Amino acid sequence: MGRIVVINGPNLNLLGVREPGVYGSVSLEQIQQEMMAMAERYGVGLEFYQSNHEGELIDIIQSCRQEADCIIINAGGLTHYSVSIHDALRAVEIPVIEVHMTNIYAREDFRHRSLISPVAIGGIFGFGTTSYYLALQAALDVLQISGGKNES
Repeated sequence: MGRIVVINGPNLNLLGVREPGVYGSVSLEQIQQEMMAMAERYGVGLEFYQSNHEGELIDIIQSCRQEADCIIINAGGLTHYSVSIHDALRAVEIPVIEVHMTNIYAREDFRHRSLISPVAIGGIFGFGTTSYYLALQAALDVLQISGGKNES
């Protein structure tokens, strides 16, 4: 049985009410429930976190070092400038999958640079809430739990 940790950054607690024309009407709690059900179907442990505080996110990432098999992260706005989150993800030495509900490369110029991407094995962007479910499927494949093949 694998253990996957899903980490969400600032303002993602407002999903469902924050800019629904951009992010949709599904709450982070609803995304969590669906991901938990999906993980349960595969017999995988899933932990889900959200924080608006960079230091707390770093503590969560560091706690994954010995206890998680994969991290799925949507660092929100911290994606674009947090060297500290980049460094923490690099330090844990486990697979990282970057996820965003919107296509960050089709948005404002300042969102085009991700400091997460260089330390991630891959990223999923632009599919709304489905981005999270695709990221979980990718994590299962990486961990060779879902029957998929790890080609990395």
